Amino acid sequence: MLRRLLASRRSAAAVVALWVLVAGLLAGLAPALDSVEDNASANLPPAASDSMKARDLIRAELPGQDVTPAVIVVHGRGERAEAEAGAAVARITGALSGPGRPDRVVEVVSAATAPGGGADLVSRDRRTQMIIAPLSGSPTDESFREAVDAVRTLAADRAGPTEVAVTGPAGIAADTVKVFGGGDKVLLLGTVLLVLLTLLVIYRSPLMALVPLLAVGVAMRVSEAAGALLADAGIITVSSQTASIMTVLLFGVGTDYALIITARYREALLDEPDRPRAMRTAVRRTAESVLASASTVVLAMFALLAAVSPALRGFGPYLALGVAVMAAVAFTFVPALILLLGGGVFWPGGVDRAAARGRGAGLWHRVAALVGRAPVRVVSAVLVLLVVMSAGLLGYRESYNTLSGFRTATESAQGQRLIQAQFGPGETAPATVVVRSGGDLRSGTAAGAVADALAGTDDVGRVGAPRFGDGGRTAFYDVVLDLDPYGSEALDTVDPLGRAARTAAHDAGVADATVLVGGETARTADIRSALDRDTTLVALLILAVVTAVLGLLLRSLLAPLYLVATLVLSFLATLGATTFFTLTVLGDEGIGNRVTAYIFVFLVALGVDYNIFIMSRFKQELRTLPPARAIGAAVTRTGGVVSSAGLILAATFAVLMTQPIRELFQFGFAMAFGILLDTFVIRPLLVPAVVRLLGDRALWPTRPGTPPPPADAAPPASDAPAPPAAGPAGATAVAVAVATGATTGLLLRLFTWVAVVEACTWAGLLAGMYVKYVPETTELGVRIFGALHGAAFVAYVLLTVLVAVRLKWRLGRTTILALLAAVPPFMTVAFEAWARRTGRLPGPAAAPPR
Repeated sequence: MLRRLLASRRSAAAVVALWVLVAGLLAGLAPALDSVEDNASANLPPAASDSMKARDLIRAELPGQDVTPAVIVVHGRGERAEAEAGAAVARITGALSGPGRPDRVVEVVSAATAPGGGADLVSRDRRTQMIIAPLSGSPTDESFREAVDAVRTLAADRAGPTEVAVTGPAGIAADTVKVFGGGDKVLLLGTVLLVLLTLLVIYRSPLMALVPLLAVGVAMRVSEAAGALLADAGIITVSSQTASIMTVLLFGVGTDYALIITARYREALLDEPDRPRAMRTAVRRTAESVLASASTVVLAMFALLAAVSPALRGFGPYLALGVAVMAAVAFTFVPALILLLGGGVFWPGGVDRAAARGRGAGLWHRVAALVGRAPVRVVSAVLVLLVVMSAGLLGYRESYNTLSGFRTATESAQGQRLIQAQFGPGETAPATVVVRSGGDLRSGTAAGAVADALAGTDDVGRVGAPRFGDGGRTAFYDVVLDLDPYGSEALDTVDPLGRAARTAAHDAGVADATVLVGGETARTADIRSALDRDTTLVALLILAVVTAVLGLLLRSLLAPLYLVATLVLSFLATLGATTFFTLTVLGDEGIGNRVTAYIFVFLVALGVDYNIFIMSRFKQELRTLPPARAIGAAVTRTGGVVSSAGLILAATFAVLMTQPIRELFQFGFAMAFGILLDTFVIRPLLVPAVVRLLGDRALWPTRPGTPPPPADAAPPASDAPAPPAAGPAGATAVAVAVATGATTGLLLRLFTWVAVVEACTWAGLLAGMYVKYVPETTELGVRIFGALHGAAFVAYVLLTVLVAVRLKWRLGRTTILALLAAVPPFMTVAFEAWARRTGRLPGPAAAPPR
């Protein structure tokens, strides 16, 4: 198949024409991608959560609740603030109630329409008032956003000297779409220019620099069209945030694959002047590593289908489609286009100079020499650096406030600040407690008892009068908190509210009561619970996928373990550095609620690419070289291309930092930082140093074969020293050596097994802590695995000392093991600190006395 596709320039032209035809046909058949985007479900909890059940009950039993309210805040200034605010509210209310009001405005509620019942809409000093204008339709529709803009224009025209802002769920939804949509063109243009400039510096040839961009353009057009068709058919979901990440992902992996293939093409030209034959050789030699890389990303994306939160579950299929298409384009379109362009693709340097660059740069020779000369010091230095970076996790906390995540001024944020300052923070998004029973709640004391219990709950500001539906069998209570409804403390009040209502209903004689909590705070709490569960599950699945792919690629059981360990260390260091930079330096409220999961998925799935490239090259070099020289050759030969690919991939993700959304900024920074860390620290230093230390066991149980001797190798001298003569002294020396070797081997095996037990018990301890601190169920797992881990840790430290003394290790190698031994306790402490900061574990002051 490969021989036919790349047999000549004519067949290459046919391949290029076929891809252009496919892209054009799909683009003509598919709808526009933004017309099928679903931005609403990505911000919802799972459909089976209590908050969604409460929402369905509210919509079913309270007429007119299937609307999205716009909240108009009017704030008066100066001596006549109260009178001017009242007059402005009257003018705006009249305009919204008249025949010329926007089409989607259902009704208007203000102090002007209900003078006696609108006290909650007027601040205590009467300088600020609110107008509620519910809007019909879906917030994702363009006509809905146009209705919000019409309400804002109408309110501004009639505000007079007062300050006015339109916020609430309708205003926030409209501003969110505007903020996301406004950065798409900047993102695409910035990515194209950045990648083009980087490729020009790398290739020093305009045509060669255009090849990856053209390939990415074809893959993006095919992926977007196919994704739009699938989304239109209801098979997958695509959000604007997913589309933004798809743009940078395709540019990153597309240029990576193109760089790998063209680098091998330049190497092949050194030995094969026939270009089609050299290209076939290059594609054949890179097929295993590129396919392993692409399959890892695709499988990692599909692992997200195991998530229950729509934010993660709907994220994977579209990105998996894009990466699969990009891999197909890289294997066919890129080689065909290079052959079609002929020798001009290397202009102005020419073929010879381009081929010479395939030998490897002097810098990577020096890096390989450093690793070969002092692997212990290299590993020690890198581990210390990673542990220091991971220390930033001690300040880790998450944020679920959408408005605080905008890095640009919005009218909805302005309105929210006015409401919080004049009415209290909870007024922006009251919670709704739903109590449902088999009897009429209006006839007994249950309704009043539930209201009193809710009012007595901590952090509750006020409780509205109950509203009844379904013949009195369902009661709805609006609960206003004294807290920011999107803060972690407010999310922690959802369960106490449910327990208080359930207990009060039971004490009042309602034994069959069903209690649900709805509203923005409850939905956000359910999103947090789902993401906590999904992040752990998806992380384990992705690590299993990466381990399996590495095991199949390298035919090894040991190599996947230490390679995956480097990925985990890189993730922890990246998240720690991101936390420190965005929270401490930039002052962000917290890490975006989905950012941690996104960082893990992409950093592991993409970071393993560089491990795949260097280890597959290492395996190839083992055919002719011993392990020590093979890893040096792998570092030298892959150094230039992998570092170039890493720079481009990091640069494309860094473009996300131009977006005015906190989540995309943090995600872009973390990915750029983590990829650079993998490219210039993990891949060229830590991984080769570990391989160098393991020697022949680096690919265990596979053992490298004996490389053929050089052609000019001298035969062994005939006067070589003879083996020691057999005799009593010689036999005793041999016996002692055998016994010593057996003892050392037993000690090393025991050391290995204790290390494995320590790692397993540490994983069990963390899992037990998660089960205990997050769902608050049991502490049995913590006690069992904590005791086992403590014993294994003590044994591990003692065996480290014994092995170091027995084998006369240098201080550096012992230091490495000491650092490795310190990682589990350090991460356990970090986990505890994270649990306390995020409210999943009460602080020491809040702990009950023994």
